[in-house]
Parts: sequence; structure tokens; C-alpha cells
Amino acid sequence: MRILVIEDEHKLGDYLVKGLTESGFVVDLARSGLEGRSLALDGDYDLLVLDVMLPGIDGFAVLEALRKSKSMPVLMLTARDEVADRVRGLQSGADDYLAKPFAFSELLARIQALLRRGKLHEVSNYTLKDLNLDVVARKATRNGLRLELTAKEFALLTLLMRRQGNVLSRTQLAEQIWDINFDSDTNIVEVAIRRLRSKIDDPFDEKLLHTVRGMGYVLESRQGGIP
Repeated sequence: MRILVIEDEHKLGDYLVKGLTESGFVVDLARSGLEGRSLALDGDYDLLVLDVMLPGIDGFAVLEALRKSKSMPVLMLTARDEVADRVRGLQSGADDYLAKPFAFSELLARIQALLRRGKLHEVSNYTLKDLNLDVVARKATRNGLRLELTAKEFALLTLLMRRQGNVLSRTQLAEQIWDINFDSDTNIVEVAIRRLRSKIDDPFDEKLLHTVRGMGYVLESRQGGIP
């Protein structure tokens, strides 16, 4: 999942990017209201973490522009803890409000709650043969056995499960999971696929994660004579 953080405090912005990335999210960071507004309107994000006090235009202006065309969840951050500011943010379309300073664990819990709320009417559980993925619970099993996945492995499996039957190129995987432009000298995708395959395929008879030579990777069942 992709998160946009709009925060002008350098230490806090870097801290949020590090923490959210380690929690399995792909994170973009904007340090001004104008830059953040542009990314929010043009990008494809699952959630926005938005500071109120920003250079250029403030968080309220970013939120008002966003709500004219998009409905992604927005968690607002502010050093202010006044009722009037919270009310204004919520009336402008914010989904939650967190005053600084805050514990990262609380921020993460609020983000997860907003994402769950937004996914209530969307698919959050995927199945392919005996492989099951519960996105909300962040749990993967095969043949009833729990798969111990890292945050990046879980994100990779989630993307493959959501797009099962479709071939995904190394470029697509690199951009969506690691937020990097693909470099032919980088083998990060191949290494991650090999590690994921060792957990979801190697211990089982039927193989589900396949390499399509010259194209990429696909998650699908090939039993029943499918080449």
C-alpha cells in the first residue's frame, strides 16, 4: 500500500518515512503544501498523512483541494490541540486527527484503522487453491499453515494475489513494492521473488508462483494441463 506524507519538519518527516516503510508501506514524502497537493492530486495513494502547518499553503488548503476529486483516507497531524482546529479539519474532510507529539505506535494503529474502514466494501481476503491471504489481519497461510513473511514479502504477495493470473514485470514490481525505477543492474526483484517462492511454493507439491521468461512473474494455478 502507498502512503503520502506531507510534513515540513525534516526530522519528523524522515522518521515517519522510515517507520512506515519498515511497517511494509511504500511512502512518498512532500515537504511543502504545494508539492504535497500536486502529489496527492496526481498520484495513486491509499492514505494521506497531512500536517496542518506547511510552507506555501497549509494542510487545510491541501485537504480542500483533494476532497474535490478524491476520497482517500486522510490523517491530519498538528502541533495544535485546540478543539476549533480539530473541528475545522474534520469538517474539511479529514478522517482522523492526531496532535503532536505522538507515539508512532498510535499513528500506525490509526492508519491501520483508517485503511480497514476504507476496505470494508472491498476485497481484503484472497485465495488461490490452498494459498490464503488476509490483508487486514496481515496473515498468509498455505494448506492451513501460517507463512512467516517479512513486510516486503507480504506486500509482494499481496500485489501478486490481487493481480493473480496477470503477468507483472520486474519494472512494475520494483515501482510498486520498492518505489524505485527499475535498474537492469539491480536484482532486488529476483532476490525477493526467490525468497517468497521458498516460503509459498518450495514446501508444497503444486507451484503457484511462476516465471514468464522475458516478461515477469505470475501467480496462478497451472494444474489441469495448463502449460
